Amino acid sequence: MNWGLSAIRGVLAAERDRWALWIPVLIGGGIAGYFAVAAEPSAWPAAACAAVAGAGVVVLRGGARWLAIAVLCVTLGFAAAAQRTQAVAAPAITAETRGLALSGRVEKVERFAPKEMRLTLSHLTVGGWMAAATPERVRIGVRTKGDDVRPGHLVEFRAVLMPPPGPSVPGGYDFSRQAWFDRLGAVGFAISPVKVTGQAQGWGGWRVARWRDDIGRRLLARTGGDTGAMAVALVTGERAGISEATLETLRVAGIAHLLAISGMNIAMMTGFVFVVVRFLLACVPGLALRHPIKQWAAVAALAAGLFYLLMSGATIPTQRAFIASTVVFVGILLDRVAITMRLVAVTAIALLLLAPESLLSVSFQMSFAAVVALVAVYERARGWLSSGHGGLLRRVWVYVVAVAVTSLVAGAATGFFAAFHFNNFATWGLLTNMAAVPIMGLWIMPWVLAIFVALPFGLEALPLKMVVWGNELTLAIAGRVAALPAADLRIPALPDLTMALVVGGGLWLLLWTRGWRWLGILPMLAGVAVALAARPPDILVDEKGKVAAVRGATGDLVVLGGRKSFARETWLRRDAQTETEQGVAEKPACDSIGCVYRPSRRPDLRIALVRVADALPEDCARADIVISAVPTFRRCRGPLLVIDRFDLWRGGAHAVWLGDDSVTVRSVAQDQGRRPWSLYARRTGEKAGKPQ
Repeated sequence: MNWGLSAIRGVLAAERDRWALWIPVLIGGGIAGYFAVAAEPSAWPAAACAAVAGAGVVVLRGGARWLAIAVLCVTLGFAAAAQRTQAVAAPAITAETRGLALSGRVEKVERFAPKEMRLTLSHLTVGGWMAAATPERVRIGVRTKGDDVRPGHLVEFRAVLMPPPGPSVPGGYDFSRQAWFDRLGAVGFAISPVKVTGQAQGWGGWRVARWRDDIGRRLLARTGGDTGAMAVALVTGERAGISEATLETLRVAGIAHLLAISGMNIAMMTGFVFVVVRFLLACVPGLALRHPIKQWAAVAALAAGLFYLLMSGATIPTQRAFIASTVVFVGILLDRVAITMRLVAVTAIALLLLAPESLLSVSFQMSFAAVVALVAVYERARGWLSSGHGGLLRRVWVYVVAVAVTSLVAGAATGFFAAFHFNNFATWGLLTNMAAVPIMGLWIMPWVLAIFVALPFGLEALPLKMVVWGNELTLAIAGRVAALPAADLRIPALPDLTMALVVGGGLWLLLWTRGWRWLGILPMLAGVAVALAARPPDILVDEKGKVAAVRGATGDLVVLGGRKSFARETWLRRDAQTETEQGVAEKPACDSIGCVYRPSRRPDLRIALVRVADALPEDCARADIVISAVPTFRRCRGPLLVIDRFDLWRGGAHAVWLGDDSVTVRSVAQDQGRRPWSLYARRTGEKAGKPQ
């Protein structure tokens, strides 16, 4: 035992310079713990615990001090998340409304088609509602003509409002949680034309949005189609104009990340500006010999990064990338090596403390997974990359190998998160990235910079044409790769425990440098085992009881009703099942009043989906499981399980596991817990705020 402890102490001592890298991991653990608890905690106990741990850091010595540091980091993350949740609190509705008179200021316009757009409004006034119960922001879909609506406009119209929807299945993506942190209290759709009544005054985020909207409209006026919309996405970060088919092609090919303005785009933009400015300054011998032109170029690159951050809408991935690039160029200003794991740690700490909810976002997880993996590989390959200058052939070879390794490492690091969140894996992503990344870095991004330079002079036509040409080539490559066999490998929904084990093992593998880092493979393998042992639900029910899915004889889901519902699409995707596969072998008996289905794998069970009250007496008498879109008022006592409208109103979507002698039911409300973003917690009394 003593020998083992001595060995561990020895390895830890040898890895002393890596200890600090675990600070953001511990902070992230505290944030994850906050979101995992079943009821909303107070920030004060965690803050008090952090204060005590902070005192321990000052007073204690040796191992006890490091334990105090670990406790401090965890409690700091927990307290930061709790405080952030309270800081962004805003009213949110709890039920769908009828048509209401609505007026407000347009903060954002997303255009999907000539007569289809989505407006984000603030400074709202809703007819008949008290100001204290009015949401701070709403997002409204508009299908009437509204080409003249711009950010900063004051508008009025009639709309139907709905609460931000929760997950379509327990454990699924929770839009309502993200809406809480965006202070989005309702979504809905317009039922009348949008009337512009005025223009906002003063300064605010709407002015940057107006600027971005102006540029996007100006660029689209000069070009069109998906390649033009892709150019707008690279300039302003707005991807709404790209068709679903094109986005699907890029996703299957594994290069959809190229359109998301994040780490790679910011790095290409700032890196290109740094190289060009430094080269131009070096062409003037008097400047190059007497002044720190490298530092001047770093300042110019930082300015370009800040400009691009504002142009892209300052999303979480862009903020992370800008923070990282800032640390890089500050390192250059101080003549220090900046591309290190400490840079990643500092960036993660800053972002986690400023926006703790970003830990749960796929953009944060995928971008940091790629960066941590690439920096770890770079640290080990730095000697080979910098050894000798060589000739042109060696430089070309190093570049090709670097692109291949970068694509392979980033693809492997982000592939798990793509499988976890999107239930797919881009099989040929390495091939596509090796072809598309050089096009993006060497051709498209320099011309994007040229667009920014040319816009004030009205000369953007040529660089825009060059960007569109590059997009056409990229899209052609993506189309070829997406057509390859098994290009889109579908992955069933993975358990949260698998995520925790794989991430923990991956961090252990990448953050340490000694041989014991390979122990990280063990929890990763355990995560795979957990995923293989996980049993998917046998029955799924949507939040209104109008659509259900039952696992059939082949193990595929057979959907009852809801031919084009969002819940149906989500269930099939999470089950790694295509639309054409579902229900091939078995078909439920459906009519206007409901569906009846007896799965061949459980012929002893008769499952009924009830749409109208008139069907209840017969189905309650004959069915073993009844799913009712209307209330049963406790009169349906014969079946083994009844899920009616009241259950769904209180609990949201349901998942059911059938045992030989038991039935296990899990609802979205149970999954969310008594949290402020949970619609069901608000409905049942906690922090309820009914509009007046």
